[in-house]
Amino acid sequence: MKVKPKKSLGQHFLTDLSIAERIAGTLDAYTGIPVVEVGPGMGVLTQFLIEKGHGLHVVELDEESVEYLHDNFPALDGRIIAGDFLQLNLSDIYNGQFCVIGNYPYNISSQIFFKVLDYRNQIVCCSGMLQKEVAERITSGPGSKAYGILSVLLQAWYDMEYLFTVNENVFNPPPKVKSGVIRLTRNKRTSLDCDENFFKTVVKTSFGQRRKTLRNSVRSLAANPSVLSDPIFNMRPEQLSVEEFVKLTNLLK
Repeated sequence: MKVKPKKSLGQHFLTDLSIAERIAGTLDAYTGIPVVEVGPGMGVLTQFLIEKGHGLHVVELDEESVEYLHDNFPALDGRIIAGDFLQLNLSDIYNGQFCVIGNYPYNISSQIFFKVLDYRNQIVCCSGMLQKEVAERITSGPGSKAYGILSVLLQAWYDMEYLFTVNENVFNPPPKVKSGVIRLTRNKRTSLDCDENFFKTVVKTSFGQRRKTLRNSVRSLAANPSVLSDPIFNMRPEQLSVEEFVKLTNLLK
């Protein structure tokens, strides 16, 4: 039985085993820490994660893929979760630390990383493959055109690595874009030294009008308009580091 890739689920099955093995290797430093794989499909990445001895649960929405995994991966008995990763309470799977990996569906990859943020106190490493444009957005630093909301929110809690690019011709069906493999490693930060919910609002509002200076884009958030004289408000959002966004949040609050 072969699983037919479904466009509605953003499925592009990786066919190059050497690339799958390289992606599995991104978690080699975390042997002994359990792993959740998102969207295993026909198990091209799964087989290498099992070989490497990771305590593995897989989460798969596609019923046809779930059936295939049950038939072909007896090692996963009791650890195949048929459902939507975005809707799961991940603490029900592991109550301690764990890693997340996957060849992520392009149509929900950003949402997957926002979900990782929600579990940042448990997820010590998150790696995998996604659309190259999104991979670059996540890993880009200040001053880059790709730097944006997802970059800042994730880099507040994780160290970023863009590992390698994957061409279109190693997938079935081939996507229209290249893919990128990245790794996020939890940093030592335990708090942001500001109101974290307001921090998110400030970041999202700033990049909502990214061509404007901060004085114009976040003026409505200032509790005291006199703070707008601070030089930081002369800058544009893509120029600010995480620490500077923390400063901006505290000024506005």
